Amino acid sequence: MKKIKQWAAMGLATAMAVSLSACGGGKSTSETAASTAAETTSAAASEATTEATTSGEPVELKFSWWGGDSRHAATEEAIKAFEAKYPNIKVTPEYGAWTGWEEKQSLNILGGNAADVMQINWNWIESYSQGGTAFANLEDYSDVLDLKQFTPESLDLCKVDNKLMAVPISLTGRVFYWNKTAFEEVGCDIPTDLDSLYAAGAAFKAKDPDMYPLALGEYDRMILMVYYLESKYGKNWVEGGEVNYTEDEVKDGMDFIIELETKHVIPTLATIQGDMADSLDKNAKWIDGKYAGIFEWDSSASKFMAALEGSVNKPGQKFIVGEFVKMGDNNGGFTKISMAYAVAGNSKHPKEAAMLINFLLNDEEGVKIVSTERGIPCSTEGLKILEANKLGDPLTIEANTKVMNYSKFNLDSKFEHNDLKANPDGVYYKVFGKLSTGEIDSKQAASELIKGITETLES
Repeated sequence: MKKIKQWAAMGLATAMAVSLSACGGGKSTSETAASTAAETTSAAASEATTEATTSGEPVELKFSWWGGDSRHAATEEAIKAFEAKYPNIKVTPEYGAWTGWEEKQSLNILGGNAADVMQINWNWIESYSQGGTAFANLEDYSDVLDLKQFTPESLDLCKVDNKLMAVPISLTGRVFYWNKTAFEEVGCDIPTDLDSLYAAGAAFKAKDPDMYPLALGEYDRMILMVYYLESKYGKNWVEGGEVNYTEDEVKDGMDFIIELETKHVIPTLATIQGDMADSLDKNAKWIDGKYAGIFEWDSSASKFMAALEGSVNKPGQKFIVGEFVKMGDNNGGFTKISMAYAVAGNSKHPKEAAMLINFLLNDEEGVKIVSTERGIPCSTEGLKILEANKLGDPLTIEANTKVMNYSKFNLDSKFEHNDLKANPDGVYYKVFGKLSTGEIDSKQAASELIKGITETLES
């Protein structure tokens, strides 16, 4: 499995002023030569898809994904449109929140019980492909799935043993989001550097001890700590299959996380767990403005905005994309393939499964329905459709543009390995959980984290 390279060098992080950016390096509708070629290719693929599915034999597919309510609703609507276009195909959806999702789906994949079509994380390709057998080689179905809409570089990142295990949906990174209303209520500025972040902690505590400018779970803390270290030391987290930071440097990162708790920037993990919510977007303290910030994927923020704007106790709150908080001389943060679509290797109907993927990513009807629920499209055709119809969530577009212009570090393919980020048994959860309770200090936390990651990298 290849490691993600800097997307600018691949031409995948095109800056956006008015138009969208995408890992497909999409062209605007004004670029007539390239656009005409893409239209011709898309039209040909559409005709081929229609011709390949006229047998009318009944087909049943299962389709699994995770996400928030808006993604669920849009995807179910797209499924209905797909079934209307292909009446012989029946699609049964299976979806839920992220918590516990990977654990459940990994058992299904490894046990041969996976859905025909799966929304997967990029790292699942390495973790669960079983040498290229657990997922179908989608190049075998290029007659119904238009792979020409994706850059060769993005497809290469989804290959194992030269087999295409999935097609990328979008590219993503983490960015800061804030409840502007809460900050106005407290009377402090939106953070842009460490000093203003710590000042916000003090101001929120003075206003209400139950209010915090930022809320972070265990995995969020890991990602923010890496962001801090990249900002300060200017190095990739992992290089050459090894942790690229000394134990003292990682201890510095752990001290930073402790300081965020000490200075009332973030609540302790015990406090968050005591809120009795399955996820932060469903946490009453987020919904009602007690927790006023998150560090989240640009492709996943819409559920947080919807939860905030749907508050009954505190209506009228405003959710905004913030600037990146400067924590050193370097621009911290990384980008990655947000998610991808894969077909089960033992699917009885892989061609029809590939057709569903093509409908969601390249077909005008499917693209318009799903819009940016899974981020800014990697598909050139999908991007062109959104641009032409002026579709897409403005918040997602704004956040993705900021991420692509700011974050330049590489992400190792095992960063999201289930042995590391599984809840509650992953290394990240154990280390940051014990650090928050004081069971271990920052030096011990650094040592345990490096040890756990090294074991995963070497496995």
